[in-house]
Amino acid sequence: MTLSAFGARGGAWVDRRPAAFVRHALAIVQVELAKVIRDPTELFTRAIQPALWLIVFGQVFTRTRAIPTGSLSYLDFMAPGVLAQSVLFTAIFYGIAVIWERDLGIVHKLLVSPASRGSLVFGKALAAGLRALSQAVIIIALTLVLGVRLRHDVASLLGVALVVVLGGALFSTFSFVIACVVKTRERFMGIGQVLTMPLFFASNAIYPLALMPPWLRAISTYNPLTYLVNALRTLMIQGGESTAGLGVDLLVLTGVFLVLVAIGARLYGSIVR
Repeated sequence: MTLSAFGARGGAWVDRRPAAFVRHALAIVQVELAKVIRDPTELFTRAIQPALWLIVFGQVFTRTRAIPTGSLSYLDFMAPGVLAQSVLFTAIFYGIAVIWERDLGIVHKLLVSPASRGSLVFGKALAAGLRALSQAVIIIALTLVLGVRLRHDVASLLGVALVVVLGGALFSTFSFVIACVVKTRERFMGIGQVLTMPLFFASNAIYPLALMPPWLRAISTYNPLTYLVNALRTLMIQGGESTAGLGVDLLVLTGVFLVLVAIGARLYGSIVR
């Protein structure tokens, strides 16, 4: 062990070794998941809204054929979008927990620990992504009941799980960054509610990109949710294909996530000031 593996931060020493990064991030994951195990009701209550989209909205528009989806039924086309919506809605308010932790003094303790801020943010993001898996299980179970033509091979299901975790981690980190900027619960809730609908409707979750006016289609290309829906549609649906290619979708999601982690690590200390 060398001194170069450590750095100073506000009078505390930070362990910057890669092994320490992983260890600290996993410790945060363990703590965050323990909260869910003690009170899992939030995971199920957040599944009510996407279930209504599938059961009501999807069933109605499948009968009317109001939205052209090629060879896919509208319910088949919509199912990955509803899962992406569920991931977004679950993760986008994750930042409120950071503000609560600040008020309880937990953030102060984390910031003076040997863990780097990057590992703290990454650990929280990974925990949020793993929480989103419960939404995937519920939505996939509903699609089986409704007769959606899903891919059931192991590779596709593992791919869906990976993409859901990545999407949940991305949007929770986005939420984390917002929380560090606004710093109060009231401001955060207002901004979170304002952002969710534009993110959702400026994507291809419930209608093809071809139906959008050019200006909205241009916006959708910069919307991470579009790439999340693309990846899920490719992996979940028989006959579903990404408009950009699965590799591009994963590259964009991973790149945006890493940028947000870096920004979140940079801003984390400011939430206590």
